[in-house]
Amino acid sequence: MHQRLRDSLAIWCGFLLLVVGPLDALTIYRLGGSDLPAPELAALEGVEFVQLAWADVAEDRHGQTNLIEVTPNHIAPRQLDPTVNLTPLLPQPDFLGDIFYLTWIGWGGPDVDDWFIWDEDPNTVYLGDGHFAQHGPKHKSLIFDLGGLFFLERIKFYPRERHLHDRFVESFTIGISDGDPLKDPHRELQAGVGGFGRGSVVAFDVLYDIRENTDPIIELDLPAQPVQKVLFQAAENTRGIWELAELELYGAGYAPFAGYQSNVIDLGRAVSLGDLSWSGVVEPGARVALTMRSGDTPTPSIYWRFTFRGDEQSRFDTQGRVLTRKAYNKLNKGERAGITPDTQQWEAWSQAYDFADSTGAMQANQPRRYVQLRADFESLKEAGGRLDYVQFSVSDPPVATQVLAEIAPAQVKAGEVTSFTYAVLPQFEEDDLGFDTIEVETPVQVKSVDAVRISEVEVGFDVLHSDAEGFALRIPRMDLQRTEELVEVDFQVEVFKFGTMFTGRVSDSERPFEVHQRLTAGDADPLVESNALSVGLVEVKRKAANALRLASPVFTPNGDGVNDELQIEYELLNLLGAVPVALDLYDLSGHRLGVVYRGTAQSGRFRVAWGGVLASGERVGPGCYLLRLKVTSDQGVEILQRVVALAY
Repeated sequence: MHQRLRDSLAIWCGFLLLVVGPLDALTIYRLGGSDLPAPELAALEGVEFVQLAWADVAEDRHGQTNLIEVTPNHIAPRQLDPTVNLTPLLPQPDFLGDIFYLTWIGWGGPDVDDWFIWDEDPNTVYLGDGHFAQHGPKHKSLIFDLGGLFFLERIKFYPRERHLHDRFVESFTIGISDGDPLKDPHRELQAGVGGFGRGSVVAFDVLYDIRENTDPIIELDLPAQPVQKVLFQAAENTRGIWELAELELYGAGYAPFAGYQSNVIDLGRAVSLGDLSWSGVVEPGARVALTMRSGDTPTPSIYWRFTFRGDEQSRFDTQGRVLTRKAYNKLNKGERAGITPDTQQWEAWSQAYDFADSTGAMQANQPRRYVQLRADFESLKEAGGRLDYVQFSVSDPPVATQVLAEIAPAQVKAGEVTSFTYAVLPQFEEDDLGFDTIEVETPVQVKSVDAVRISEVEVGFDVLHSDAEGFALRIPRMDLQRTEELVEVDFQVEVFKFGTMFTGRVSDSERPFEVHQRLTAGDADPLVESNALSVGLVEVKRKAANALRLASPVFTPNGDGVNDELQIEYELLNLLGAVPVALDLYDLSGHRLGVVYRGTAQSGRFRVAWGGVLASGERVGPGCYLLRLKVTSDQGVEILQRVVALAY
């Protein structure tokens, strides 16, 4: 449904663009969905379309995949086939796993004869004749590392068919680990304690510890929990040689945690970032967290080197050059001092978009040259997700090189109508598009928009729309001729939560399908000290339920069209997220009669219309009652109540 709506909208937009003019600044980028047709807008003159491939991901461009299956048309968490033996796959580069053998100097790669254990040839064998214990640990110890968490189902091992009855493994231990190093000191089994080398100890939970086995073919179930490593240990048989023709591991289902991080995408120059859209499927119980970040340099990280002058660290190599990823990897391990995000040139990763929405604004506070996308998958064994493509648009040149904005006052009383001034300071370069529209997000619908001033001179404006999410204004055109002229917008609204953001965007009405550029919080007006778009509260009340109001103390739900519904209004303050809200009806003796409303709400003002019928379907008779609001938050349970009268 979403795709059909987007396609229809694109066709409609294309028709309108023929009327309103060309899109000479629009570029559309799409990552994935290689077999899909280009967007409809790409057919218009001046619109550029750039197709990027899921598979074009490289570490030297800061891209990476983790337990991800990549096709031209989608990415998804890796899924195990319950009929496929995993052990021969682990050492292969595309699986990211490995197999390790414990020697007297610690864990290392398998010996030559170890490979017979997983070569898928039941006629070649590893002989457990004790040679592994001549100069090392007394047990033959192998670790099968899956490279990440998976759901395993069973392990199977056996000797050659002709030695089923005389060379089976008599004593063995099977352990598992989820790879969490914080748990290691508390594991039951410290594998490799007999080794002397660094890294010789790996900890596991013991599943099977068999000392007198008589079965030639061992097939054991593994628990239904995510596992990264499996330990196999066997000692010398008391009766002689044992052998392993094959050791097999089988699993099923999706990798519980998987991720894809795109390369850093170079947009050519600093541009206005528009909306992000995507397509995919998430099965019940699974989750796909899609995030993005943007910056001004091709490298989002800072690389540090120990100089060995005390604890000093440097961003430069010994020749005075800034460390790059490649140069950092060439340093000796003792020189590597760590990697940190470049918080000055790059924004932090955005909050995850609501995947069901299929669209959202790119979270960049100014024009940016570089963009990076990330998708994190959380899956159940039998429920996963799939991401088909991610698409976004940019305006090149941007609407403006920079547009600073701040709001005043920076602190107000909760729930009180306050007069605000929203200051906007644009900076233009020669080819910037310019703007004549300002959009401001508000916590509730504004009471009024009172004035607009440019360079302290009041100008005319039009309110294009005003609703519970904000308002938009048409103002005189701002372009290169008016660069660094201050625009001030006066409006009145209430605030209900500490740190409420009044984010904004600017756009050009003559180019309605170009990007709407987000405003950058900063020092737009030197006479105002906020330098921010967030508003705090002067008196931060601990209570969540701030008010309960009735439009009238009496209403008459008799169906005559007059005063048939009671308008109930309530206010909530300083909530971290949505909390349960209940409206119940009581008689005057305190006896609960039934439910009026159930729902969830965040900080803000909310309204409920009630027609005198309880949720059970029972109509309330005439009389006086108590309407009780109950709010359950991390601050506890709070109750407000009002008297209401019904008359017929």
